[in-house]
Amino acid sequence: MANYAKSTKVTQLINAKKILGGSASKTDPWFGISYTLNLYRGCSHGCIYCDSRSKCYQIKDFDNIEIKQNAIELLHKELRSKKKRQTIGFGSMNDCYMPIEKEYKLTRKALEVVLHHRFPIHIITKGNLVTRDIDLLKQISKVYAAVSITITAAEDELSRKIEPHAPYLLNVFNTLKQLSDADIYCGVTLMPVIPFITDTQTNIKKLVYKAKEAGAKYIIGGFGMTLREGNRDYFYKQLDKTFPHLKKRYIDTFGDRYSCYTQTTNLLYNSFKQLCNRMNMPTKMKFYSPSKDLQNSLF
Repeated sequence: MANYAKSTKVTQLINAKKILGGSASKTDPWFGISYTLNLYRGCSHGCIYCDSRSKCYQIKDFDNIEIKQNAIELLHKELRSKKKRQTIGFGSMNDCYMPIEKEYKLTRKALEVVLHHRFPIHIITKGNLVTRDIDLLKQISKVYAAVSITITAAEDELSRKIEPHAPYLLNVFNTLKQLSDADIYCGVTLMPVIPFITDTQTNIKKLVYKAKEAGAKYIIGGFGMTLREGNRDYFYKQLDKTFPHLKKRYIDTFGDRYSCYTQTTNLLYNSFKQLCNRMNMPTKMKFYSPSKDLQNSLF
């Protein structure tokens, strides 16, 4: 079985004006991220639910990839100017371990820069290529490194419908196992849990058990999903192709709402929390601690 479902994408090189987003004064309460780093623009996974397709982000053709060829130079410059060391998030707008990373290696080069400047990181990815960089992740872990693997379905039959070009699940869970065995702090981002598609007890239970078996140290559940102009249009088109008759149910249930969740969503989240408690599986991750980093530096 190939690592990824086949996908042909157009790529082009661009120059970015800035490479780090966010601010040291704000930390995301879910992921502990203050700075965001996107080395590519667009994504090749083809996930039908992706919020990055939203019109507000002004990406005309999200399926085609733009490579920020000056990203590493900018990262060096911007990290030197940061007065406060806070966690850098890889993968906020796309997956930093898409297949194209194997050729351009921007993520690996960025990790080398981060290691040099001693910044903490949190990588969120579906890509099994992250195991290539375990050597760097182990060194960055002396400050702080976390890798969250996004998994939304426990079986490939469903996963292929909602994430058609993402890695196959066998490779995804193997990736999690390799990271865990290498003592990299890693877990699962179970999000989104899509109403009427992945929001079943069977899917959630299987996924939690498989994550536990693979060595996940946490599972962060994002139950429900978001829809707004741009990604809603794309999502509905994919529903027509893959889940006939669901579009009408979405329109009738959610209208133009941004946050889409149901009573079933709430009940399922409670069941998920109870299951994780029984399995001693945290549903929140540990964030970077500046005091611990200072202690490690002194030693």
